[in-house]
Amino acid sequence: MDHELYMRQALELAKEAAAAGEVPVGCVIVHEGKVIGRGRNRREEKQAVSSHAEMEAMAQANAALGSWRLEDCTLYVTLEPCPMCAGAIINARIPRVYYGARDREMGACGGVLNLFMERFPHHPALVGGILAEECREVLSEFFRSLRK
Repeated sequence: MDHELYMRQALELAKEAAAAGEVPVGCVIVHEGKVIGRGRNRREEKQAVSSHAEMEAMAQANAALGSWRLEDCTLYVTLEPCPMCAGAIINARIPRVYYGARDREMGACGGVLNLFMERFPHHPALVGGILAEECREVLSEFFRSLRK
């Protein structure tokens, strides 16, 4: 798999989120080499706590496969998943997660704690740092513009 190719697609979604005034996080879910789920943060737009990029992408992937199980999928997200999203990833049985930037404030895959290492029945393989600098820069630029 071309991990950077998929992360670049997630980065484009993150940039769309930033342009819409949302914290720039993007996510894609891949099944058999095809993107079947795309999501970006929409919390402000929907005024819904669960409208994170990963949750949106998982909902699309569920619809594409007609199943809540995403056992043969790979998730790519520009920012390390939070506890809500990490929990949903575990529940969906996603076996592989790739993320860009570490989240030292809300990260649940090592930034603050690692839910994937707890005694749950499913333990996704985790790889961080895919295009990390670009993912971090999109977030940094967004927060810099808010402070101006």
